[in-house]
Formats: sequence, structure tokens, C-alpha cells
Amino acid sequence: MKKSVKKNYIYNLVYQVVAIVVPVVVTPYVSRVLGPKSIGIYDFTLSISAYFILFGSLGIALYGQREIAYVQNNRKQYSKRFYEIFLLRCITMLISMIVFYIFFVKGNNNYNIFYKILMLELLGTIVDISWFFQGLEEFKKTVSRNLIVKLISLVNIFIFVKSENDLCAYFLIYVLSILLGNLSLWLFLPNFLERTKLSNLNILKHMKPTLLLFIPQVAIQIYTVLDRTMIGIIIFDKSEVGFYSQGEKIIKLLLTLITAMGTVMLPRIASRFAAGNHRSIKKYIYKSFHLVFLLSFPLMFGIISVSKSFVPVFFGSGYDKVVPIMIILSPILVFIGMSNVIGVQYLLPIKKQKQYTISVICGAITNFVVNLILIRKHGAVGAAIGTVFAELVVTMVQILYVKNNLDIKQIIKSTSQYLMAALVMFGVCLIIRYIIKNDYMSATLQVVIGSFVYFTMLLFMKNKFLVEYINLLYEKVGIKKRI
Repeated sequence: MKKSVKKNYIYNLVYQVVAIVVPVVVTPYVSRVLGPKSIGIYDFTLSISAYFILFGSLGIALYGQREIAYVQNNRKQYSKRFYEIFLLRCITMLISMIVFYIFFVKGNNNYNIFYKILMLELLGTIVDISWFFQGLEEFKKTVSRNLIVKLISLVNIFIFVKSENDLCAYFLIYVLSILLGNLSLWLFLPNFLERTKLSNLNILKHMKPTLLLFIPQVAIQIYTVLDRTMIGIIIFDKSEVGFYSQGEKIIKLLLTLITAMGTVMLPRIASRFAAGNHRSIKKYIYKSFHLVFLLSFPLMFGIISVSKSFVPVFFGSGYDKVVPIMIILSPILVFIGMSNVIGVQYLLPIKKQKQYTISVICGAITNFVVNLILIRKHGAVGAAIGTVFAELVVTMVQILYVKNNLDIKQIIKSTSQYLMAALVMFGVCLIIRYIIKNDYMSATLQVVIGSFVYFTMLLFMKNKFLVEYINLLYEKVGIKKRI
């Protein structure tokens, strides 16, 4: 059955919007109730469990999604691949859980109770089969599951987290939402799979390709999770981890809007590659770049302008250091958006793992070195600078690899209208911030008026990408008038 990219993007975008709305509702409450120190402990311990999930999962999530996509029209083939890949993940994750238990749950440290709870997070990773449904482009099922889990978690946080003494409850809500959410997808599984004899399975053949994808995953983890780990190790005050994680959280939430297309496009492009349809692949890639620029430029300049008013309103008092962190991190909205298109949507589906791996290793090395130099003196701000340099390096290396396959001049040229409209919006936002001194009113007006100015400018310049999608929307709702 033919799946719609637009529908799958909408499904994924709806989830990503909810994934943004829930933290927008929860974060101001939690930051005030738990405080920077407890938030720092939470993020530091999560960064430790993330390494064991990474090493236990290898590169199975991306690999599994891609392998299922290659044979998505052959029920017998994808059933066999599912069992092989799932059993491989069970073995590797169980080994990782044993090591985590020995060194952290039973180890001598101040956070044993939290590491015990995080064992459930590792268990939840074992039963995560969302990669299977994403490979089949069945995004409606994963989205509906995630929506329900997010909303239940939201309610539970407000019920059970009342003070800084409820950090354990906050951990439990987090890990149980992962475990129960992942288990819920198994209810749909019997409708998609055929029975396969255990003797017909070849688990080991998937080891090498997952390891090839595992290397870039390790590198990516270095310049995402390692930031918090290094701050927590180098700086005694765990509040620094809290400041960094809160600033990064807002940026990463906005990134979900920009990178939502990547999850949808990977299986679609993998399927086109398997069919030898290279012209169609490039068409999708250029459209993805337009979407990235449409969203990333206004979000980047919006963060730079609004953060000073936004932080005290959103996080409460005591989080002033989050302002420079958000401003410094804002360019990664553009860099990660571009590297998501080149790396996740293009290089991985066409089996160019080596190039993808080299790019993220370069980013990881850059991030580690800059962190080592700057964190001791500048704390969370130093880590933010390291992240920006890392993402810039990843994007530049990937551009060098695809310059002979994609028209880089065309891609750069396509930024002009979005950049111009974003700069005009930025100027308007700065005027609003200068005139309006009330933080809440200033932040609200900058977002509302800034958005209006940005999209009005694009329509005035008759931006083809935006006009095309507005006309498609008109057709969907039965409006004959076209722009």
C-alpha cells in the first residue's frame, strides 16, 4: 500500500508539536519545584544511563528502520528481518544492563537510588520496536502511542511532583512512560508479522552493519550527552548542568520541528534507493532543505531576540545564566537542520555510512577538545560554544562529501529569501524588546508579531515553497483561490 509522505510528516509533526507543548507546560513547573540543583542531578544521571543505552542498542534503531524500509512490500522478508534485529538488540542490551547494574546500581556513589530506577529505562529500550513501524512508514501508530504516553506523563508530574524531595517520583514517571509506551506498540505487531522458524534466522549477519552505524552514534552522543557529563564531572556545582540542560532543552524542542521530516524521509528515500529512483531522491532532498530553512532561520533569530524576556518568565528566578546559553546554541538550529537532511535523509539511506561516520567523528573530536578547554573556566557557557563548533564541523564535512552529488550552489541560493525575511523579523523583535519592558508582554509580542512579519515577507517575495504548500492547503479544504 502506498504511503503519503505528507501524511506521515503531518503525523510525525503532530507528535513533535505535542513533544514541544508538554515540556512547555511541564518545564516552568518542574524548574520552580525541583530547582537547578535537582534538575542538574536528574540530567547528569540520565547522561550516564544514555551511554549504556547507546552501547546496548549499537546502531540498531537507524539500521532496523532502514532495513525494514528496503523490503517494506515483502511481508515474509521484513518479518524475518524484524526477528533477527530484535533478538540482536535483546542480547546486546542485556549485556549493557548487567554492566550498568554492576558499576552504578551496586557501585559506590551518591545516586544509587536514581540508577536503580533508570534500570527500567534500559529495559524499555529492549522492547522498543518503533523502528519497525517507522521502516514500514506506519507513523500513525507510533504517533498515537506517543501522544497518549506524553499526556499521561504530564498529568502524573503535576500530581506526584510537588517539591525537590520528589525527584524520585520524577524519575519514575520518566522511565515508566518509556517502558509502558514501548510495550504498547506490541499490541499492533501480530497484524504485521508472519511466523518465522528460529532455525531460519541469521542474527549475526546484522552485527557488522549495526556496528558501522554504531560508530557515528557514539560520536553523536559525545557532543550531545557528553556535554552534561563533562560539566557534571569538571564543575562541582551541579546547577551548571541544570543551566545547560534547560537552555539546551528549549533549543532541542525547537529542533524537533525542523528534523521531524528526517524520520519520515529516511524510509522513503531508502525505498526509492532500493528501486533505483535517484531523480526522486534528489527532489525530496531539495524540498527538505527548503523546509529546514523556512523554519530554522526565524527560530534562530527569534531565540536570540526573545531569550532575555523568555527565560525569567518560563523558568522563574535563578536561571539568568540560561539566557547566554540559549543565544550561543541558537545557530545549531540551522546546522543540525542541514546535517539532518544531508546525513540522515541522504547519506544513510543510500548506504554512505562511512561518510556520515567520519563527519560525526570530526564533530565529536571538536566538541571534546573545545569542552576540555572551555568548561573549567566558563562552565555551561563553554559547553554551549563547544556544541556550536561541533555542529558546524559536522555540517561542513557532510557538504564536502555530497558536493558532487547535490547542487550546493542551488541549496545556498535557496536560503536568501528565508534569511532576508528572518532578518527583517529580527529587527522588528528588537524594537519590541526595546519598547516593551514587561518580560511576559515583550516575549509574547515578539513571537506573535515576529511570526506575522516573517511569513508576510515570504508571501510578499512570493516564496515558491511556501506558496506551493498554501495552495495545497487551499485545495484540501476546498478553496479554489490560489496565491
